[in-house]
This record gives sequence, C-alpha cells and structure tokens, in this order.
Amino acid sequence: MLYRTHNCGELCKKDIGKKVVLSGWIQKIRNLGSLIFIDIRDYFGIIQLVFSKNLIQNHFDLGKEFLIKVNGKVVKKKSKNYNISTGEIEILVSKLEILNPSILPPFIIEDKTDGDEECRMKYRYLDIRRNPIKNNLILRHKISIEIRNFLSKNGFIEIETPLLINHTPEGARSFVVPSRIHSGKFYSLPQSPQLFKQLLMIGGIDKYFQIIKCFRDEDSRSDRQIEFTQIDCEMSFVEVNEILLFFEYFIKYIFKKIKNIQLEPFTCITYSDAMTKYGTETPDLRFIIKILDINNFIQKNEFEYFQKKKFIIVINVLKCSHYTYDQIYSIIKSIKQSKIEDQEIFWVKFFPDKTFIYSKKKLFTRENLVKIINNIDSNPGDLLFIFFSKKIQTKIKLNKLRIDISNCLNNLKNYQIFKPLWIIDLPLLEWNEKFQRYRSFHHPFTSPKKEDIHLLEKFPGNIRAKSYDLIINGVEIGGGSIRIHDKKIQNLIFKHLGLSIKEIKSEFGFLIKALEYGAPPHGGIAFGLDRLLSVLEGKGNIKDFIAFPKSNSGKDIMVNSPSFLKEKKLKELNI
Repeated sequence: MLYRTHNCGELCKKDIGKKVVLSGWIQKIRNLGSLIFIDIRDYFGIIQLVFSKNLIQNHFDLGKEFLIKVNGKVVKKKSKNYNISTGEIEILVSKLEILNPSILPPFIIEDKTDGDEECRMKYRYLDIRRNPIKNNLILRHKISIEIRNFLSKNGFIEIETPLLINHTPEGARSFVVPSRIHSGKFYSLPQSPQLFKQLLMIGGIDKYFQIIKCFRDEDSRSDRQIEFTQIDCEMSFVEVNEILLFFEYFIKYIFKKIKNIQLEPFTCITYSDAMTKYGTETPDLRFIIKILDINNFIQKNEFEYFQKKKFIIVINVLKCSHYTYDQIYSIIKSIKQSKIEDQEIFWVKFFPDKTFIYSKKKLFTRENLVKIINNIDSNPGDLLFIFFSKKIQTKIKLNKLRIDISNCLNNLKNYQIFKPLWIIDLPLLEWNEKFQRYRSFHHPFTSPKKEDIHLLEKFPGNIRAKSYDLIINGVEIGGGSIRIHDKKIQNLIFKHLGLSIKEIKSEFGFLIKALEYGAPPHGGIAFGLDRLLSVLEGKGNIKDFIAFPKSNSGKDIMVNSPSFLKEKKLKELNI
C-alpha cells in the first residue's frame, strides 16, 4: 500500500495539476454543505483538502485526530493563506480511506491548547503532535548534532561511561538499583560521570565529552528534573582561563549556529563580588540592580527626617526611568514582601534629559535629591527607590531583597537579549548546620586555589576553589572546576569532609590509587542541555524540551511510574 507520494508540508503552487497521495491527522473540519474542507497535518506541515458532499457522505463520523489517507489533485486555492507553505494550494480529493479512527482528544491539539500541564503530560504522545513541543524536540536534535560536530572538530572524543555504578557521597541523593545476582547489594545511578571522566584523563585521554543522562533524587521544579541530560566535558593539562576561553567560544558557536545571535564577550566576576553586588550567585545582567548603603552620607548631610533611621539604602535599577506607575508599584509591592520591618520607600524617575519626578515630596527638597543622585553616581535614565528602616538589616534579608526585586522584574525582561556571565572562585567548602561539619560546595574533587591551601587547617570556610559557573540571563547553564590531581590534597579534603580513613578507602580507594600513577592536571565542565535549550528559546520550563518528562513530584503520570513491584519480583531481588 502506498501511503503517500508527498508529505503535508512540501506541496506548493508549482505542484498544481499533480495527482498525489497524502496521509495525515484531521485537525479541522468545515462543512459548507455542497463542499467540505478538512485540514490534515503530519510531522512536516498542514494542508487543506476539498471533498464533494457525495464523496464523504459515507464518512460523517469523521472527527479530529482521525488518521486518513486521500488520493487527489493539487489545485489553486481561491482564498490564499501566505502564513503557511501550502497556503496557495489545496487538494481536490477523489478517494478517501480511514487508516485509523480516534476518540475525542482530551485537549485541543493546536499551537494554542486548552490542556493544562498535567493533562498534556498524561497524554504526552498527543502533546508531541503540537508544533511547540515537536519543534522543541527538533531543536534539541539540531543542537545535539552541532555540539558533537564542534567538540569533535576541536579534538574531543565521545566516550560512554557506566550508568550502573557504586554509591559515592557527592551531594544530592542518588537513585539506587538492587542487584538480583549480588544479593543485598545495590548499584547507584550517576549524578554525573565525574569520577569516570577523571579516570579517563588519568588514562591518557586528552579531551573527552559525552551527552549523557544523569540522575538526582531531589525535588523537581520548572528548571530541574530528577533525570536530566548533561553535555559533559573534560580536558587534560588545562587551567581555569583556558577552559573559560574555550567554552565561551563553544557557547558563542551554539548561539550563532542555532539562533544566528552573535554574543558579546562574556563578563567574568568572582563569587564574592556576585553576592556583594547582586545578592545571588546567578545574577541576571539584563537588569542590573545596584543596592547602595547611603546611611553615612545621609547622616553627614543632616537630612532631618532621616536622623533616627539606621538603615538607608538606594536601590538603583539601571535604564528603567520609563517604567509605568503600575510597574513601579509592582516593584514596591515586592520590596514590602521582603520581611524587612518598619520600612518606608519612595521612588525617583531620573529621566535621560536629567530631569526627575519623585514621590513623597515632603521628605526631600530637589537640592537634597540631587546630592543623593550625585553621591551614588546614578545615570540619567535610571529608576531609584530610596528605602529606609529603623533597624539594621541582616545580609540574608538584603540578599533576599535583591532577589525579590529581580524576580519582580522577570516579566519585563527581553528574552531576545542574552547576557552570559562567568562566576569564578566559588567557595571550596560550606558549613552544614544540620550535620555540624563542612561539605563540598560543588563536589569533593574540586581543586582549591593554590594560594588558599594554607587556610585548610584553621579557616577551611575561607578557601576559594578553582571552580566556575556559567550564568545566562539568571539561569545556571553549566559549571565545573579544575580537579584535584594530587593524592595528598585529595585525602586532606576528604578528611575535612568528615570521612574516616576506612570510608575513604571503601568509597574512593580506586580514585586514590589512580592518582598514584602520574595523574595529569585536568579540569572540565558540564552544561545542562535541557536548561540551555530553555534559555535559547526564552522559556522557563525545561519539560517542554524533554520528550517524556517527569512531573514536579517526580512521577511519569503517562506510564504511572514509579509503581509498586509484585511480591514475586521483590523476593527475586531479595528485598
């Protein structure tokens, strides 16, 4: 049986007069009495069919998502649609065959659907028929090809690493898999191929990469899944700057190839500066929010109303004097939700022509306001909020204030602008209050900066790591580090993480042994493919770029996973 001579997206006016066979799903039916118009679609596109009433009279049960096959002739369309490739022609049908009927779909299968996320995930195979999801999967395919081509041309080789490994305490909780053969023992699914890619470098591989599934048993959210895909890379004989330069080149290549966007040189700041200036390790540079302490300046200038205030700051939002009053009060509402007590706020719109308007005019004369603007080096075009309270605020609250304002500005961001940022010199260790000990900020194999190693005994929390994160528009796209290649330093880090000699030997003995065989200096990075795709498309939900994603509770509601095992299977696994 010949199902089609052409697909539903390739015919155009040059094909007028051709006899064709097409197959596709019914998207729309319009009955005009003597003529019936049906739109059918397939993977490639959509096309309009024209039926005489006599031809279709035996098929009045036709409905949406019926799969049909038609024979017909390409004719010129009277009412043209130039928005689609087949919009100038239609098919005059001479024969109709129903390949498979369909029950009524649970949601409208069109670009704009009435289906909520849970319903669309339950019937994901129907959701994939919609252009937004289908096109996202095509984009994922294209970018994967470009990644492989780019890295291969630059000396990387793709090597698969195991998915069934031994459990190691690296950070997030791991998924475990019981072994039938080895009774009572378990494999773990990898949170990343971290140790194996290091072993590849010790094995003499110069540059490795892999597009690999990783697994973390943690809470899901819009930008995180319990199983996700990493672009995993490792290089021998490199230092931080070499990795940053190469992978800036890599990201620029992807954006140019996929979006035809030429990215500007990446900004690079330390973790310490990021927290001080932006209050977050993932700042969005499309909106730069400066928070400046002007308390000393106010007290020196004896502004009467503020003499009893102990906390006075200016929140300076660059190039936003054009904001409407609704937008301004939306930001103020966000500030007031930051749990800072006894707060008062007023705003200033500092226009590009150096004029300004402001609220609460009784508090400041224009002359005093000019003094403040000059003191903080605000620029024409900025939007200012002067914020004051009777109590000194903690750094935690101030950081939250920055983040809340940034989130408030989220719906005002331009998703066609991309601002990549390297964050370097992240902490090596962080204190865990629950367990009253240090834990790795990234993972235990991250190399400390050489000049900070002397702090390890007395001030481990002050050690900076040879690590780096790539942030694009406030989203962490990837991160990595230079790895420890010295056995002594690695054992010292394990010790500070609270591991006993016995635990080090049982859990990491193979790594320590490998480091004794001339391990080269090495480092790498891993990018989240799902997140990279969502940032490229200006979307916040990575589920739309995964063929069969999990819900936020970690369930696959389409196949009802996870599920209980039968008693017989549990016995087989000795559970």
